[in-house]
Amino acid sequence: MPKYYEEKEKDFRACAGVREDLRACLLESDCVIQEGKGPKLCLKEGHCKGLLVSFFECKRSLLDNRARFRGRKGY
Repeated sequence: MPKYYEEKEKDFRACAGVREDLRACLLESDCVIQEGKGPKLCLKEGHCKGLLVSFFECKRSLLDNRARFRGRKGY
């Protein structure tokens, strides 16, 4: 679910909403907080898998020529 922060500056990069949610999910996961591992290791272990797939699909849709007419997938 997207989280919007009004006090932060808006990020106009592609897939910014999914990127922010993935970052928040990783930083709030038990893997990072309790075990002290880095976010990259937690991604390899499978944490926040749904958001990672959504972020990948959003980035992949940027390369799709049909996206010019249909719009980007995701947020």
